[in-house]
Amino acid sequence: MKLMYRLMLTFFTIIIILLVILSVSFMQVTNNTLYHNTWDQLKSYSDSLVQDSIRYDPTNRSFEGFATNSLQTNANLLTRQHVHFAMYDTTHKQIYASNGFTPTISKEQWRKLKDGQVICTKVTMAKVDHQVANTTTPQMTEVLKPYFYKGKLVTVVSIATLISTIKENMHQIVLNLLVAFVIAALLTLAVSYFLARSITQRIQRLQKATHEIAQGNYNVQVATAGKDEVTDLAQSFNIMTQSLAASQQEIRHQEERRRQFMADAAHEMRTPLTTINGILEGLEYDVIPEEDKQHSIHLMQNETRRLIRLVNDNLDYEKIRTNQISMERKVFDAAAVLANLQEQLNKKAQAQGDRITLDITPGLRVYADYDRFVQIMFNITQNAIQFTKDGLIRIQGRAVTNGSQFKVSDNGIGMTKEQLTNIWERYYKADRSRMNTKYGESGLGLAIVHQLVLLHGGKVSVESKYGEGTTFTIFFPDRDHAPHTTVKPSPKQKN
Repeated sequence: MKLMYRLMLTFFTIIIILLVILSVSFMQVTNNTLYHNTWDQLKSYSDSLVQDSIRYDPTNRSFEGFATNSLQTNANLLTRQHVHFAMYDTTHKQIYASNGFTPTISKEQWRKLKDGQVICTKVTMAKVDHQVANTTTPQMTEVLKPYFYKGKLVTVVSIATLISTIKENMHQIVLNLLVAFVIAALLTLAVSYFLARSITQRIQRLQKATHEIAQGNYNVQVATAGKDEVTDLAQSFNIMTQSLAASQQEIRHQEERRRQFMADAAHEMRTPLTTINGILEGLEYDVIPEEDKQHSIHLMQNETRRLIRLVNDNLDYEKIRTNQISMERKVFDAAAVLANLQEQLNKKAQAQGDRITLDITPGLRVYADYDRFVQIMFNITQNAIQFTKDGLIRIQGRAVTNGSQFKVSDNGIGMTKEQLTNIWERYYKADRSRMNTKYGESGLGLAIVHQLVLLHGGKVSVESKYGEGTTFTIFFPDRDHAPHTTVKPSPKQKN
């Protein structure tokens, strides 16, 4: 069964059950009300009968009896309303009976009547003139009421009316209620349809959007009007589609980077491999002069280092990205480390016509993993050398609030806004014309720097203007503000 019909059936069933309960309760209350109203009316008739027919001795105001003429007149009037009565004295003897009305009063009822209780009976069988009641023993509802004069019981009035009159009224009420019930059921069916339709239409929109996603369209969105669970589901669905769209975009972006990287890596590997293969063939066939052999071997060593660097960059990035590196942070002298770094890179800088200067606070302490700190500063400084010709590279270090801060500035070619946006991405190269230089990178150096700084709980930012230069700013938190987590090596590294 479709959800819409199940919802319709649910709504319809619930409302019908409520209508049935209300209808049954209404009929019971109405039935009781009809009986109570009838009893109140019968009591009123009984009081009028006694008041109209009672007789007193004018001398001493003692009770003498009831006037038969008055009783007969009232009997004729009440007969037209299908009301019959009988009167009894204290000896249980019938004084008067209209239309042969002869009720039966039990001993228990007489006891209650003498105590002053009024007895109301829903159904009683009494003899009535069949010409008046169309039957000798009709079903009647009866009221037995005692009357006292000066504290003494003087008479008991039994007054009753045919139940058929009450049933006729009740029957008309039931017919009206049945008509109302049918109308209400039809309205309920219509309301249930529209309610179920409104819910299923929203679910169908979600279903349609799901099919769109299954076919690869991640830009679909679902309307989120309302404040119920279906709306919450639609909002979560829209968030999911946005995440999927972003993921697909990132996958395509990374795939494009991967393809480009593979092309770059293949190109970079082809050059040193070709060089090494050519030298080896020359050595094999002894076509290289003796005085050039040492130079050829040195050239092969350089090309081999390029290949090793390319492979290591990829391995390092993957280890960092998958948290497979170990970090042992400690406090050490950053000034001494950067002085050694300057000495190591001076030769490369001089080859570019560059000059490296240090502006470090003496004894500057930094809390970091020693090897990773060297790797970060080495990569950024080497990047500055790579993109600066006959310029100045300045390394600064200062103690700041909650840690230490380092800046590497150059006056090289700089970067555009688009290049700045992508500078930390894997495989990205800001200047593709330099990818084949002696110090050309695989596009992973700055991505590695970014990941390592984040693992330290630090921050790295870059400012650059095209044609004017670039400044990298790196912040390392101190021991009290650094994240106290250690990245453990993977099982492969332990082996």
